[in-house]
Amino acid sequence: MQRNVWLMAISVIAALILTNNTVYYFLTKKTLEDGHKQEMLRLAKQIELSVEQTRKGAEFYEQQIGRELRTASIAAQYALDPDIEKVTSDQLQELSEKLDIAHISLLKRTEDDIVLYQSSDPTQLGASTKAWKPWHEIFQQLFKQEAVSSNWLGQQMTNFWSGPFESSSTEKKKIYKWGYYYDGTTNYIIDPYVDFKSSQETYMQIAGVERLLMDLVDKDESLLEIAVFNPRTFPDGIQSTDREGEPKEHVVQRSLLFGTYGIKSGIDVSSVQQAYHTNGIVTNTDKVDGRHIYKMFIPVSMSERDRSAVDEYGNPLNNYVLSIISDYGIIQEKLNKQFLNLGLIISLLTLASLAIAIIAMRYVKQFRDKAVAVTQETYAEEINSLFHSIRAQRHDFINHVQTIHSLAELNKHKELVAYTKELTGEIKVMNDIINIGNPAIAALIRSKISQAEGHRINFQCRFNGLRLQGMGGTTLDINRILGNLIDNAFDEVLKYDEEQRNVLLIGNQTDQILEFMITNECHRAKAQVAKPLFEAGYSTKQNQHQGLGLAIVKGIVDRYKGEVNVIAEGQNQLTFIIRLPL
Repeated sequence: MQRNVWLMAISVIAALILTNNTVYYFLTKKTLEDGHKQEMLRLAKQIELSVEQTRKGAEFYEQQIGRELRTASIAAQYALDPDIEKVTSDQLQELSEKLDIAHISLLKRTEDDIVLYQSSDPTQLGASTKAWKPWHEIFQQLFKQEAVSSNWLGQQMTNFWSGPFESSSTEKKKIYKWGYYYDGTTNYIIDPYVDFKSSQETYMQIAGVERLLMDLVDKDESLLEIAVFNPRTFPDGIQSTDREGEPKEHVVQRSLLFGTYGIKSGIDVSSVQQAYHTNGIVTNTDKVDGRHIYKMFIPVSMSERDRSAVDEYGNPLNNYVLSIISDYGIIQEKLNKQFLNLGLIISLLTLASLAIAIIAMRYVKQFRDKAVAVTQETYAEEINSLFHSIRAQRHDFINHVQTIHSLAELNKHKELVAYTKELTGEIKVMNDIINIGNPAIAALIRSKISQAEGHRINFQCRFNGLRLQGMGGTTLDINRILGNLIDNAFDEVLKYDEEQRNVLLIGNQTDQILEFMITNECHRAKAQVAKPLFEAGYSTKQNQHQGLGLAIVKGIVDRYKGEVNVIAEGQNQLTFIIRLPL
């Protein structure tokens, strides 16, 4: 049985430790995840601000290129004949070299089209613009000298319009920025343009968004990839066909505006659309190529219209989605490292706790065995004392009978009455003790009676209806209660003269409650009631007690959900009342 108790205790401790570790693990994991998310949000805000500032810088730089194209157009107008038939490709080639631009083309209006009639680039000669939307519409407005009203964002100045960098319809893999000028003094539109590589790309490599994102990824080990998506065209962008019928992606309608997009997963499209339409941050985790990653999609409002990004219809793009991909494995590494350290600490603490528990349990067992042995020894002694008293009473019975007979023969009536009264009281007390029904409690009372006789204390006991057989472990607690209360009463009355050493113990039992009342002589009883009698350490006996007796009584009564009261009976009597539910 004892072994099973030990196994049960160890099992409970192990289960508690396991539960504690599991809860701590998941709480720590959630804390790290929340911390990582907050860190990514702060980083995303910094990236968002940096991207916007850098993008505006690139936008301003592109506007400067547009102004240079208008200047080049005006210079070309003065250098060329106003009649397109008198302008040659060689002249345009020479002029483009002098103006330090890629090429110059001249657009001529025909009955039903606007064509590239002359150009320093031979690949463009004769190209129709009828299928170029919305450029063909813009060319018509320029020829009519009307304000350009297209939805496509562009740079508009007097007699001039310039669009964003865009893929060439005549040259594969070429990206140009074109300018278009017409003031009515010529019969053609002057179209100077510059190559992206020779103009904008250098700036972007030095101070552009691409450079910024690349530096951020290189400097932060947790960042894997940063991308800026066009949510209206993601993931395929908008494509058309060139003159050879091959597909060509429109730069301003590309799905990836900035950054890199190499770590792809199946939920990217839905995440981008969710972030765009709900205008809320979307996060998720995934595994790509065996790597555990954390993705965050953040919608960003564009404070100004950007001519370099439009939707599928060519309308201005007001929002884009910033994607940040971080290494989720870093969280797991931190968690594992922290949990390893924690596990070591917990293991040491667990071993120490088990050792302490084992020592404490052994100490408790030894203390309990010692207490049981002392109780049994006291029990045996008091039972022996009780039976010795009974035997002595029976032994003295003949003497009592002879004394009564002699007093009767001598007609000593008063002495006979006094003698039998005293003898009856002694027998009644002994019978009351026997009728308690619990040998251990009866033995305690008999022991206290003997102790009272030795100290000349008038100790009286009255028990009504006590049926305490088979109370088991409760007997020990009742003996502790009675023993401490009686000792406390004896200590108090020993302060007074012999005629004032009165102690009365009354025990009553009903079907619902067990009650004990002990009353003793106590001068200034009302003042004693106001004192903290039941607090551990408090004592009215100087240098004699540790103040634990009444505190022990209060603790036992509370454990049985009973009640203990102390009242003053007049000025010189103090009564303790104990009630225990059955």
